[in-house]
Amino acid sequence: MRQGTYTLTKAEMVAAIQRDAGLSASGALAIAEGILAQMAEALERGESVKITHFGTFALLDKRARIGRNPRSGEAHTVSARRVVTFRPSEALKSRVARPLPNAADK
Repeated sequence: MRQGTYTLTKAEMVAAIQRDAGLSASGALAIAEGILAQMAEALERGESVKITHFGTFALLDKRARIGRNPRSGEAHTVSARRVVTFRPSEALKSRVARPLPNAADK
């Protein structure tokens, strides 16, 4: 298991699906893309996406507000927008909640 700034990519997920399910590369890619497409389509329709033991992807409508440029202090309007939020399940929280390595242990 890698730690630090490592990022899991779609290609690595496809490789894991291929390996674990014994599928061809194209079959594993079709499954991964199908799952991601279904999630995106549900979010586009305004629905939440709940994955048991993982978490929930939901939409949050943010209203327009006044923001400031941190360098110049100049005010400008930040437009209203819809953003995707993620709330991890308790099962996921418990899986990732582990003590951080102590700097003295390095």
